[in-house]
Amino acid sequence: MGAGMKVDELMALRAHRERFSAGERVFSAPARVNLIGEHTDYTGGLVMPMAIEFHTLAVLSAREDGRVVFYSDNFKEEASFALDGAEWTRRGHWSDYPAGVVWVLRQMGVTVTGFSMTLVGDVPVGAGLSSSASVQVATAMALLDHLGIEMSLEEIANVCRRAENEFVGAKTGIMDQFVVLGGVKHRAMLLDCRSMEYELLPLPEDVRVVICNSMVKHALADGEYGDRRDEVESGQAVVVRERAGVASLRDATLADLEACADKMSAASLARCKHIVTENARVVKAKTALLAEDMVGFGELMREAHASFRDDFGASCAEVDTLVAIAQRQPGCYGGRITGGGFGGCTVNLVTADATEAFVAAVGREYQEATGIVADCFVCAPSDGALALKAIKKGQK
Repeated sequence: MGAGMKVDELMALRAHRERFSAGERVFSAPARVNLIGEHTDYTGGLVMPMAIEFHTLAVLSAREDGRVVFYSDNFKEEASFALDGAEWTRRGHWSDYPAGVVWVLRQMGVTVTGFSMTLVGDVPVGAGLSSSASVQVATAMALLDHLGIEMSLEEIANVCRRAENEFVGAKTGIMDQFVVLGGVKHRAMLLDCRSMEYELLPLPEDVRVVICNSMVKHALADGEYGDRRDEVESGQAVVVRERAGVASLRDATLADLEACADKMSAASLARCKHIVTENARVVKAKTALLAEDMVGFGELMREAHASFRDDFGASCAEVDTLVAIAQRQPGCYGGRITGGGFGGCTVNLVTADATEAFVAAVGREYQEATGIVADCFVCAPSDGALALKAIKKGQK
């Protein structure tokens, strides 16, 4: 919804009550950062994200006029839909994200009654921290509570993924929604995007995750993201057709790709190479994390960035500069781009005692190199929306 001052429940309640004169419960969904495993989720691959402490808050109250009204306190805008009308189409507007959740539930046969919802957030938009999934999950949590419906983690994640894919029209996988829902404090999540099985892995206590926002998002990002996915799917189709026992890129090896190289475009071959090698890096990253081998983990992050830049072709000059600056700082194990690409944030693993100096040096050197002031955030793995809901229930 937009970066700014940190949001809290009282702020969200106040904003809702001032506009709609009602509202008692607040539902919170965090942002996420992906440590390693980029662009693998929509081919059933492996990812290692964690929830982080930026949030979207949603407050809902019932209304009797057969309408659904969303109000963004960040944008100071309202979007209204008639439940019995033909207004449920994409508008190219922030409201597509919460409206898409309603649309999916209705597609599933759920009877949705009228409501007003206020959304307040501090997730930086366009930074690769999944502000859209945060909005969708907060919306879903509030709406399911309003309707008295219980759903599992996987079911809610799929509702939100469908909202993004089918209503908004973004070709994303399920990673963002899954970890925004199911993240756990002090743990990174290793998620198998094919089986939906996951493990929660501890980060060493003397390691900090530092997110550095390049403050750029190139205009070609949305279209190029879709192009990359099309290139991946085209290459994957060739490998599945030509190689016995390969159901998706998750099953493929570099030897499988080489055997099919003359049957796909050079672009598809490069994109698929990134995904095959990235899945292997996630497996190695789990081993490194369990052994507290942060030097090894950092090297995998460096390799992942090079692959994203060279094979996936989705980095940019500013982010490459930011990564290079970070990786030469004392105490930095490794860093890489995170998110869809073409700008946004980097994620870096840094020793706790070097974090303050790291943030200062990266900010200074990046500004000297580009003229841009980067935002840097020191983060820890945080609870997802389901854990936050459970905590609130326990407090009552």
